[in-house]
Amino acid sequence: MPNIVPIELIENKIYVIRGHKIMLDNDLANLYDVETFRLNEAVKRNIERFPEDFMFQLTDDEWKVLISQFAISKKSRGGRRFLPYVFTEYGVLMLSNVLNSKKAIAVSIQIVRVFTKLKEIALTNKELSQRLDELENKFINYAKETRTDVNDIFRQLNQLLEITKPTKVQQIGFKVDK
Repeated sequence: MPNIVPIELIENKIYVIRGHKIMLDNDLANLYDVETFRLNEAVKRNIERFPEDFMFQLTDDEWKVLISQFAISKKSRGGRRFLPYVFTEYGVLMLSNVLNSKKAIAVSIQIVRVFTKLKEIALTNKELSQRLDELENKFINYAKETRTDVNDIFRQLNQLLEITKPTKVQQIGFKVDK
């Protein structure tokens, strides 16, 4: 089945807020090809389907952070008048049931696949990070052992130098008196 929406477009619309990967209501509305207020209207008519782990409204501070970090329009430029609602992976799935259109279902399936792909990448990165930590600890221990070995070698060399150091230098050859 061909992708209705490019995967990269979906990936670029996923943000992390409150420890959840989320999508903004207006981004979803654009993907579903509906107006944002219609999407939110459908959600409000079915609010019992959207507990807080499916959907929540951003705080003013969270919204300001998103505006500052990403290319999101501001109120002064004809943007939003209200704080946006955001949807987690579960909320996106529920949206396809609420909107009940073939496009909404197809796009939701794509979005869930992207969320799943991101989870797999995060898990792989976590495993790599743990492996790097293990290697770093091994290297640090090896460096400490090597440093100790080098210090022991220098200590033994100094002891050998002390033992072999002549107490009085004997001159070899003739001494000429003037």
